[in-house]
Amino acid sequence: MNLKVCGITNLDQLVDIDRLGVQFGGFIFYDQSPRFVDEKFSPEDLRKLDLKIKKVGVFVNATEEEIMEKVETYGLDMVQLHGDETPGFCKTISSQVTVIKVFRINAYNEQNIDWMVKPYEEYCDYYLFDTNRKQEYGGTGEKFDWNLLLENKINKPFFLSGGIGLSDLEKLKTFSHPFFFCVDINSRVELQPGIKDLGAVHQMADEVFSY
Repeated sequence: MNLKVCGITNLDQLVDIDRLGVQFGGFIFYDQSPRFVDEKFSPEDLRKLDLKIKKVGVFVNATEEEIMEKVETYGLDMVQLHGDETPGFCKTISSQVTVIKVFRINAYNEQNIDWMVKPYEEYCDYYLFDTNRKQEYGGTGEKFDWNLLLENKINKPFFLSGGIGLSDLEKLKTFSHPFFFCVDINSRVELQPGIKDLGAVHQMADEVFSY
């Protein structure tokens, strides 16, 4: 099982997280987020680091120009589209960089998830399922009912997100879906927004990598 640590704002912490073998690191380029990275460190400082971790830029309803400018200047490996992007927009971006498309799930989701993702199937590389809360794009610290995913086939590797922390380790062990690809953690392993509790991240990594 893979692990993604999202909402990283500190390069020293990024280096430590990379040393743990975490596969994906998320950097939020949404200026309404308390984890907005644009003023936390320079693109040059990020690019000069020798990292194995895949750098994921998180965007919410950004333009193609805004996204690709950040991909270039920060040396991003992938982008996560966390807003209301259309399949056509995802097609345009995915022709230039690897795309994770986010789908926000209600507590009692009435929409068939397979039908929700179907229009995007050809135009993204991964899905990410997060908790839907009105007027918020992630970082809610809340979970949705993972059983909703088990009721759908979902034929593309997906990240599981939404309020996941140390208290969910046993539940994660029993969650089995053929396309479950990566655990995504953020607010539940923080000391404050953007500053991670590295002890908690280390413990999550040890457990998740053993699955």
